[in-house]
Amino acid sequence: IRAFEGQLEIAVDSKKPLFLHQRDAHDDFVSILKGCRHDLNQVVAHCFTGTIEEVNDYVILDLYIGVTGWICDERRGQSLQQAVKHIPLDRIMLETDAPYLLPRDLSEKPTEKNRNEPCYLPHIADAVATHMKLEEKKLIAAAYENSCHFFGV
Repeated sequence: IRAFEGQLEIAVDSKKPLFLHQRDAHDDFVSILKGCRHDLNQVVAHCFTGTIEEVNDYVILDLYIGVTGWICDERRGQSLQQAVKHIPLDRIMLETDAPYLLPRDLSEKPTEKNRNEPCYLPHIADAVATHMKLEEKKLIAAAYENSCHFFGV
């Protein structure tokens, strides 16, 4: 916790966008962020794999939410498949988490076993759009605009 708080202090001082990844620590993560969120620049919950409740907590904190190929996993991605329906379009980001989290439902697997690459982003976008019940082009446009805003480009 002290290390996380120290990293947040660095982010406040540097005024840089912040990528955060939490695993099995949601309540502490949210509690700590609440105390400094107004001092932080842009923040993304990177590689989000959580629940509807967690999405709602992140939206309240004005976080972007990054979705990866985890959504393509029929075994582990079911919670995320429901949760993405609650991510506002102005908060969604698309990620690969390369070289990890290769989409399990790819019809053609890469030659290097289980290596994820940015070339699979369209596949991830298709899955996210399907579960959000959105036109894929609309999702991609929103994710692109969010990424540009997040990084100031």
